[in-house]
Amino acid sequence: MISKQFEGERSYRVSLAIAKSMLIKKLITEQEYNKINKMLISKYKPIIGSL
Repeated sequence: MISKQFEGERSYRVSLAIAKSMLIKKLITEQEYNKINKMLISKYKPIIGSL
């Protein structure tokens, strides 16, 4: 995995962890969480995280 791919993977996972925390705290709905996940996949194009 090259550096750019690693950075995308890391950014995706960190962002998704924040969204998951917001979901657990009921700050966002599951539908919003799923939308955020799709947007993050589109933005960061993770190789492992999107599996």
